Amino acid sequence: MGNTSVLPSLDDERRELEAAEVALARTPRLTKLLRYLVERYWEGNSDHLTEYNIATEVFGRSKTSFVSSEDAIARVEVHRLRKRLREFYENEGGKHELQIVLPPGTYVPVFLPRTEPAASVSSGIVETVAADAPTGLPLAETPGAFRAEGSIGSGPTSPEQHPPQKAHPRRRGLLYALFGALAVAVAIAFSVARLAHRSDRTPGTAASLPLPVAATAGKLPALPYVSVPFRMIAGYKGPLERDTAGNLWQADQYFRDGWPLHDPLTVVPRTNDPLLFDYGRAGDSSYDIPLRPGLYELHLYFLQTADTAQAVESEDSEDKAVFKVLLNGKTLLKDFDIVSDAMGRNIADERIFRDISPAEDGYLHLHLSTVVGTPSIRAIALLPGAAHQQLPIRIATQPIPFVDTNGVLWGADSYFIGGRHLTHTLPASAGPDTELMSAERYGHFSYSIPADTRDQYTLSLYFVESFWGTPQSGGGGVGNRIFRVLCNGNTLLDNFDIYKEVGAFHLLKKTFYHLRPTAQGKLNLTFEPISNYATVSAIEVVDESR
Repeated sequence: MGNTSVLPSLDDERRELEAAEVALARTPRLTKLLRYLVERYWEGNSDHLTEYNIATEVFGRSKTSFVSSEDAIARVEVHRLRKRLREFYENEGGKHELQIVLPPGTYVPVFLPRTEPAASVSSGIVETVAADAPTGLPLAETPGAFRAEGSIGSGPTSPEQHPPQKAHPRRRGLLYALFGALAVAVAIAFSVARLAHRSDRTPGTAASLPLPVAATAGKLPALPYVSVPFRMIAGYKGPLERDTAGNLWQADQYFRDGWPLHDPLTVVPRTNDPLLFDYGRAGDSSYDIPLRPGLYELHLYFLQTADTAQAVESEDSEDKAVFKVLLNGKTLLKDFDIVSDAMGRNIADERIFRDISPAEDGYLHLHLSTVVGTPSIRAIALLPGAAHQQLPIRIATQPIPFVDTNGVLWGADSYFIGGRHLTHTLPASAGPDTELMSAERYGHFSYSIPADTRDQYTLSLYFVESFWGTPQSGGGGVGNRIFRVLCNGNTLLDNFDIYKEVGAFHLLKKTFYHLRPTAQGKLNLTFEPISNYATVSAIEVVDESR
C-alpha cells in the first residue's frame, strides 16, 4: 500500500485512526476531536466540519451564544491536534503506511499513504501554520484567555544541561504559501477519490477584506466599519500575515501622511511575533479607522531601531525621537519616547488602552505628532472591550496556545527577555494540569507585561519543580533551587523554594493583589536566582476594576 496511486481502504483508515488514538491517549480532548473529524469525513459530511460545529459538538460550547471571534477553542485545539499528529508520525508512527493529515485552511482530515514527498509536506504544514481560521480574538484577548506554548520532551540530567532556546523563524509567509498549496493539492486528490462531494473553501483571503485605503485630506470617504478584532501592520503592503496565535494582520490602510518603514531585525526581544515590527509608518501621520459605536481595547505596537532614530532632520534631536499620540483629538501619550518606554532600542513595545470608542463622526482618529525627531508606529489592533476592564492576559511558557482542563485558553510565551525555555516529560502522578506544567522559562530573566495605567491588577504566578528532588537530580530537594521575584522593583517572593512548599511535579500558584503598572504601562516582573536557576511555568494578569 506504499503506492500513492492506490487509495487506502476503509479498514486501513480505521486501523490508522485506532493507532493515532492510542498515541493521543494522554490527551482525551484531542482523541475525541480526532474521532469526531474522521467520523464526519467517513460519513461524507465534510461540510459539517466547521468551527461552530466543532466548538459546540466536541467542546460543549453553547449553540445559542457561541461566537467564533470571541472563542478560539476550535482553532486552538485543531492546531494542537496537528502538532501531536506530526510528533507521532515523526517518531513511533514514522513507519506507518498511512498518515492522518489536517491540511491548513480546513478541518477535513486526509489519509495519505506514506511516501517521501507526502511525509515532507505533512511535516512542513504543521511546523509553519499556527491555526486555521482567519479571524477571532488572539489568545491574549478573549475575556478569560491569553497566549501560550507547548511540547513534550525529555527533562535534563542535570541543571547545567538545559538546552538553549531555539529562535523563532523570521518570515513564515512564503512557507505558508508553499506548504499550504502542496497540502491542499494532495488533500483534494485523495478526498475527491474518496468522496463525491466536499467543501474545501479556505477562509481568510485578502479579497474578503477591505482594500487598503489611504485617506485623503479633507472629508473622509464613506467606508464600511472595520470588522473587530481589527489588526493592521503599519507601512506594510503585502498579503495577510498570520501571527503565532493564528490571527491575521492586514496591510496598512486608513492612513494620511507619513512614510512607510521597512527595517526587519533578526531578533526582536519581548515578542514572539517579530513580523509585527518589520514595518512601520514614520513622521507626522494619522489613521482614521471607520469603527462601529461601542467599547474597544486598543493595542499600539512600537519599536525604535537605529535606522528609525537616524531618520531625523533636526540637528538638536541628539538621535532621539519624542512625540505625542492623540486619540480623537485628545492626548493619549504625551512626550512618548519609545526607547525609554521599551527600555532600549530594537525591543518590542506594546501599550494597551481600555474603554476606547470612535468619535462622533464614526471614525477612530489616531495622530502621531512630532515633539523631537521622528514619530513612528509599527502596528495597531482593536479588540472587543469590557467596560472599565482590561482583558485578562494569560501566558504559559509553551510554543503554541492550549486550553487547560477548566476550558481556559493560555497563550504563547511572550514579553520576556533572558532565560531559556525547556519542556518536560511529566509522570502520570503529576495531575490534570500537565499542559500547564510541561514547560518552564528558567535562568535570570524578566517579563514586561503591558497594562492600562489607570487600573490595579491581580497577578498569579505558576511554578513547578521539575528537576530537584526527582530521579534525574540524583536526590536533593529543599534548598537546591532558591530565587526571588520582583514586580516593578518591589519584592513579591524572596528566598522562594518551590520544592520546600510542594515537592516535585506539583503545580504551585502564588497570587498577589492590587499591583499597579508603571507610568509606562507595564508590570515588570524580574526573576533573580539565589541558588541555581529561577523558574516560572505560567503568568496570569487580571484587571481588578469593576
